[in-house]
Amino acid sequence: MSDGQYPSLPAAPDGPPRATLRLRAVPESAARRQDGPPPEAGQPAGRHPAPPVPTGHFRLPAPDAAAPGPTAVLLIGPAGAGKTSVARYWADHRAEPTAHISLDDVREWVRSGFADPQAGWNDQCEAQYRLARRTCGFAARNHLANGISCVIDDAVFPDRPAVGLGGWKRHVGPGLLPVVLLPGLDVVLARNAERSGNRRLSDETVALIHGRMAGWYGSGLPIIDNSRLDVPATAAALDGVLAHHRGGW
Repeated sequence: MSDGQYPSLPAAPDGPPRATLRLRAVPESAARRQDGPPPEAGQPAGRHPAPPVPTGHFRLPAPDAAAPGPTAVLLIGPAGAGKTSVARYWADHRAEPTAHISLDDVREWVRSGFADPQAGWNDQCEAQYRLARRTCGFAARNHLANGISCVIDDAVFPDRPAVGLGGWKRHVGPGLLPVVLLPGLDVVLARNAERSGNRRLSDETVALIHGRMAGWYGSGLPIIDNSRLDVPATAAALDGVLAHHRGGW
C-alpha cells in the first residue's frame, strides 16, 4: 500500500457510511522519541524493558542456607533431675528466640477433674497426659513455624510406649532432639525433698522412676549426668550436646 495507510472499511449496505479508522505508519525515530531514550548497545531497536508493575508485594531476601533453623529440644529425666529449671534457664539465655513448654504445667491446666498420677496411674491419667502432649506438640510446631525454637520438658519413660518418645516425635515432628538429664539417685532424692505441693513425690516413687530412666542407657540418646553441675553448667552441657548432634541421632 503505497500511501502507508490501511484501506477504509466499506459502508454497511442500506445504512449511513461508517466512520473509518486510519492508521499511519510512524517512523522508528519518532517512536523512539515517544517511547523513551534510544536503545543501549546490543539491544534491538524499538524494544525496551517493561517498567516494573507495582503489586504491593515486597520481595523477601533469599534464606541463608548456612543459617540453622529453629530447634525443638525434648529434655527428658526423672523427677528431681532439674529438667524445668534447666529448660527455663536455657530458653532465657539463648541468642535466638526460644520458648519453654512444660508438660506438667499444661497437664495441670485441668483443675476440676484433674487426674493426679500420684494417686495411681489409670486410664484418666493417661488420657489427660495424651491430651497435654498433643497440646504441647501443637504449641511447639506453631512456634517453630514462626522461627522460634522450643525446649519441652517431660519425664519420658523408655519402657512405656503410652508416655514414650514415639508420641513426642509424632506430635512435634522428626526434627525433635531428645536429651536425657540423669543425675544420681541421691541427687534427685535431695532435690525432690525441696519441692512442695503435688510436685513433691514420695522417696519410693522417685527411686522407682529413676530406676526406670536408667533404661535410656544404651538407647543412643545423649545423656547428661548433672549430679555435680549447677543449672548454668548443665545448660552449657546441653549446648555442647546439640552442637554435636545437630544433624540428628
